[in-house]
Amino acid sequence: MQVRRLLLALTATCAANLAAQEPDALRDRQDPEPRIIVKLRGDAEIDGAGRARAQDARKALDSVASRTRINARSMAALGSRLHVLDIAPEAASESIDATLARLNADPAVEYAELDRRRYVHAAPNDFLYAQQWYLHGATAAPSAIDAERAWDVTTGSQDVVVAFLDTGVLYDHPDLQSAAVGGRLLPGYDFVSPVAAANDGDGRDADATDPGDWVSAADRQNTAFASCQQRSSSWHGTRVAGIIGARSNNADGMAGVTWQPWLLPVRVLGKCGGRDSDILAAMLWAAGIHVDGVPDNPFPAQVLNLSLGSEGSCSRAYQDVIEAIASRGGLVVVSAGNDGGPVESPANCPGVAAVAGLRHTGTKVGYSSLGPQIALGAPAGNCVNTTGACLYSIMTATNAGTTTPTIHGYTDQLNYNVGTSFSAPIVAGIAALMASVNGSLDAAQLIERLQEGATKPFPVSADSSVPQCHVPVARSDIQNAECSCTTDTCGAGMANASGALAAAQRPVAKVTVSGAFTLGGTVTLSGLGSTAAAGRSVTDYQWSLACGSGNFTTTDPAIAAIEVPTRGSFTLRLAITDDAGRADRADVVVTPTAATRTPGTASSVVCAPVEVDVSPATTSVQAGGTRTFTATVINAADTTVTWHVDGVVGGNATFGTISATGAYTAPASVPSPAIVTVTAVSNQDSTRSASASVSITAAPAPVSAPAPASSGGGGGAIDVAALLALLLASLRGKHR
Repeated sequence: MQVRRLLLALTATCAANLAAQEPDALRDRQDPEPRIIVKLRGDAEIDGAGRARAQDARKALDSVASRTRINARSMAALGSRLHVLDIAPEAASESIDATLARLNADPAVEYAELDRRRYVHAAPNDFLYAQQWYLHGATAAPSAIDAERAWDVTTGSQDVVVAFLDTGVLYDHPDLQSAAVGGRLLPGYDFVSPVAAANDGDGRDADATDPGDWVSAADRQNTAFASCQQRSSSWHGTRVAGIIGARSNNADGMAGVTWQPWLLPVRVLGKCGGRDSDILAAMLWAAGIHVDGVPDNPFPAQVLNLSLGSEGSCSRAYQDVIEAIASRGGLVVVSAGNDGGPVESPANCPGVAAVAGLRHTGTKVGYSSLGPQIALGAPAGNCVNTTGACLYSIMTATNAGTTTPTIHGYTDQLNYNVGTSFSAPIVAGIAALMASVNGSLDAAQLIERLQEGATKPFPVSADSSVPQCHVPVARSDIQNAECSCTTDTCGAGMANASGALAAAQRPVAKVTVSGAFTLGGTVTLSGLGSTAAAGRSVTDYQWSLACGSGNFTTTDPAIAAIEVPTRGSFTLRLAITDDAGRADRADVVVTPTAATRTPGTASSVVCAPVEVDVSPATTSVQAGGTRTFTATVINAADTTVTWHVDGVVGGNATFGTISATGAYTAPASVPSPAIVTVTAVSNQDSTRSASASVSITAAPAPVSAPAPASSGGGGGAIDVAALLALLLASLRGKHR
């Protein structure tokens, strides 16, 4: 605590808060030292299984360089087919696009792409609140992750390793510390290969200590750093590590999301960020996959956190590596980015858990990137005021040094800490808790159950001036202000540790298929590979026909024999239950030539997509009037819906309200715009909905009562009887 008091005193008298902010990322700059990642065609796998053919691969690469007239100064291997070409200065005058085009046209090249830099994600200049509100329940803030109830189930397992690929770590921080002295930090590795960027006197080595990533005015005289921003050291990796797993329950410092799993620091970012080639090699190594020239990792990680990125689409190299890691069961968690635009890379890669940043209220924090690639949202830190202390931000471990490390301490309301870089490790910590209770969950299942356990729906801002988030259509479509989240922009919901653990504790249904698929023949399906969470067992197996028409028999509760159809297909479902009553299911779609297996959940339908229809599709309602809408839901066991008006559940006084049965009441006055949207969202599948357009018109002016008849001036009351008599007489005269 004395260290913390010293740090607080320092931050009150100097600008040490600069070290706690996420430094601005560098975007759209010409790289002064271009390098290219090349993947050769062939049968070898990216994990280095073909390392015996490395010499042949080098010869093939030399041939490619000769044919394409590429003067490669050096070549580094990421795997048997994946290589890095460092373009010599005399060749760099050519357009990099032209070089890539020649390489991609070569018949021996599967793909060639720029070895781009990635950066610590940037964030605005917000303040930090010193309390760890984000770990508490919803009473602290709607987006808080409810870690306290999760810790009642588990604080994690020492069988789980979480890797964080970042700027390295300060091993001697009192709330982290090396495993050699009783902490949880494993020996990691430094993958930053450029010596100047590494800032520790050499390139790759076995020391993941963070020496500082400051950029000085003198550094910017170096060609490699000419486009970099001058700034102090960020201690970014130490801050990320503190969120995932600071030493907890020790009556001092802060608490991490996890208390037991090991932390594996992997250094990939130095001065001015880090190269894709270094990051990709580090990802493989962290997951236990061989990387040429580096000793194999003895502590493979089940969860990898990447709080880094930059603009652009997911590269094929990242996709290859992510798939290789997923094939070993590893989950990659990535921060979305802080530009308020489209999700950055590698967070936009399929197969990762991309995390958006939320305000304490559950709305999107202004700076967070957003889009359909997001898996879920988590607290990122925000302030509700423009001056003074920051009321909601992410507390974590840091250091007061502006260049090299000095005094260890914690971020606080003056030395603040915000950004999606800190949303991602919150989710990585939750995933580690999930893996601790159920080691059978693979990457896809961890993402599915993170989403299943998330708090939903997203809350809508009480401030009517806050818009609904929309999917960015381009990088220029920036939403750098608060907006109300949707499932298309911020993921399935708000990260919830206790909900995710409840989902993780369900068993995992798995079906294996054996036998030949001959028309009219018999194939055997087995559910014996299904597993339960730690300490539980599968006690019940139930087979059923989910879709289509087909024949099956069961001679054992866990085994079914199916008759291969001569045409068409059908879906057979295995539902399992463990000894705690928790359930899961998996579907097998059987066709005349194959069977595909699809894992299910206790609440989803996989046979056919849920479809929703709303009637009438368009209508007009007077201000203050009512109209009842009907929702029809098919392909769903649950045919109920939740009604929204302009994205607000149940509507509001401005745009009209709607009941649970679809009865819409227009507002008392015509809103602007005068057309609102009524939407029915399936309660079974919240991604399926249908809408109706409602035009609100002004109510007619009230009809005034007729003025009383005057008795003077030739007026007087009308004699209705006399008038009728005259009219009848006139009609008789016309028809004679």
